[in-house]
Amino acid sequence: MSNNFDRQQASFLSSMSAAASKLGSGAGTKRSLAPPSPSPSVGSTTSAAAGSLTPRKDRDTPAAASSFGNNVVYSQPALTGTGDSIISQMAYAVSWLRGKDEPQSCVDVLGYLSATARAESEQEFFVEQMRRHPQIQWIPDPALSEQTWRSGTYAHRPAIPGVRNKTQLLAYLQKKTDASGISVKDLKDGWPECESAITELEREHKVLVIRAKKDGAAKTVWLDDASLFHEVDPQLKLLWARVEVPSVDNIVQKLVAAQQKPASEDPRLKAMQAPKAEKKKKRTQRRTGKSTNVHMEHLLKDYSHMKR
Repeated sequence: MSNNFDRQQASFLSSMSAAASKLGSGAGTKRSLAPPSPSPSVGSTTSAAAGSLTPRKDRDTPAAASSFGNNVVYSQPALTGTGDSIISQMAYAVSWLRGKDEPQSCVDVLGYLSATARAESEQEFFVEQMRRHPQIQWIPDPALSEQTWRSGTYAHRPAIPGVRNKTQLLAYLQKKTDASGISVKDLKDGWPECESAITELEREHKVLVIRAKKDGAAKTVWLDDASLFHEVDPQLKLLWARVEVPSVDNIVQKLVAAQQKPASEDPRLKAMQAPKAEKKKKRTQRRTGKSTNVHMEHLLKDYSHMKR
């Protein structure tokens, strides 16, 4: 009995020592479970981390991984290069240049994006993409015979260039060779505060404006001539308000009673006088199939007349 107890005790002690050795060997391994990185926010553009082509503090970097054994879980994919976020970074650059009245150098743009600490090849690649962007205008340095990727300045290229006040708007409308208007949305691309100026020009009868029915916002602007506007006498307005205009139902009858020929006949009377065409019902024809059982025709004959 004692020998059996001794064997069980020795087996238990050996298993405990093996478990302790495994725990001791993994004690130096540091395991951490970090929460996922926060989603990018446009509002954090001013707090930028150095060495990144982004004005945001929470860049698209992979979050800390939690590993247990051989399984590794990542909350976000790894950032493989600057080309992955080149579209978003260019949008930040365009938005920043839109608010500047003077052209900016590439160093200023890269400084706003906190990208001056990145590799020179990555900065050069971003500057080349800026020069190709349709909303960014590159102004070469006139003092240099050969331009480099650092030379020149950059400015925002609006959809309607050169229009930032009322005088420039009227001049742009006068230079148009067709009768089309200009979109207020395109006008706001280079002149965000154009709504108040358009309202003032409309009151002065210098522009014609189409506004949205929902909120009254200006949508399209045309050129107007103030000399063609004539103020109506208030007394004439009162007299016109007293005039009884016949309704659409009896306007033709009123004209005929006054021995006036109407410009067009009453379509309702014409429809009432027109004879109604009777719709003929189409007769459905029965389709008879081709008889194939010719050898059984003598069996299919009708013998009902032979009944008593």
